[in-house]
Amino acid sequence: MMETTGCGTAIVTPFRADGAIDEQALRALVNWQVDAGIDFLVACGSTGEAATLDEDEWLHAIHIVVDAALGRVPVWAGCTHNSTRVLLRQAALLKQVRGIDAVLSANPYYNKPSQEGQFQHFLALAQAIDPIPLVLYNVPGRTAANLEPETVVRLAEAAPNIQAIKEASGKLTQIAELAHSLPRAFKIFSGDDNLALAAIGIGAHGLISVAANEAPAEVGHMIRAALHNDWVTARDLERRYARLFEANFWESNPGPVKTVLNLMGRSTDVVRLPLVPPTAATRARLERLAGELGLLKHAPVPEGLRLF
Repeated sequence: MMETTGCGTAIVTPFRADGAIDEQALRALVNWQVDAGIDFLVACGSTGEAATLDEDEWLHAIHIVVDAALGRVPVWAGCTHNSTRVLLRQAALLKQVRGIDAVLSANPYYNKPSQEGQFQHFLALAQAIDPIPLVLYNVPGRTAANLEPETVVRLAEAAPNIQAIKEASGKLTQIAELAHSLPRAFKIFSGDDNLALAAIGIGAHGLISVAANEAPAEVGHMIRAALHNDWVTARDLERRYARLFEANFWESNPGPVKTVLNLMGRSTDVVRLPLVPPTAATRARLERLAGELGLLKHAPVPEGLRLF
């Protein structure tokens, strides 16, 4: 079974001003994340704007993250589609990438499949990528489909390589039901930064984080403290960074987090349509908050990204 626990970063996909993937910035982000002590990385998830990447770009971004990580931390690859047939074709491509430790796949979006439809969809993917572990990703706020705990249990029983779930339903009762129903070795990760401590308190094994893009050491420390029952430290860190957890969703993710990374000198703030960068007013609020949290201190300023 999967051994990974702790804090993983749903890493952004940096773009150059012309909209192409910024390989140099992505490699630098990976190295910074690893050096900061993050436990694992998730490439091409929702925060990585996978929905707007061409298939060759998606595969290239995953290759970059795996290559830059150099086995220092596990790397999970996002692989989501609302057509099961297309998903299985993409799964065949992923199996050719050496160094992927798990595949993360969200509910089929837009179609609003039934529980049986989701069961068959995820089971087909698990069989296609076997023996690579599959991490289910329940994010009904983006997909309009909730993956019920009973279906997760069925999937865990049906495919041994379905070994974890990222739960972003926002429902603590659902996370609790998963913790009570699934084998202890099955890993549960919060998909919401602001619910991570509560989720760990009722049995989750960690967090897949947006805010860890901006503060990997601090968010990672918060999660590991909670997992080691150091709740005083964990709650102190949550209290300090709670505003950042909220701020990252002042506008559609990953617009705000890319803006903060831009202010930190680590990436452009370019996002792909239909997303647009946050408004000037939101950017000003983000800059003020980032300054108050000390995120702008000693920020590297790569050539071409200097702020005026």
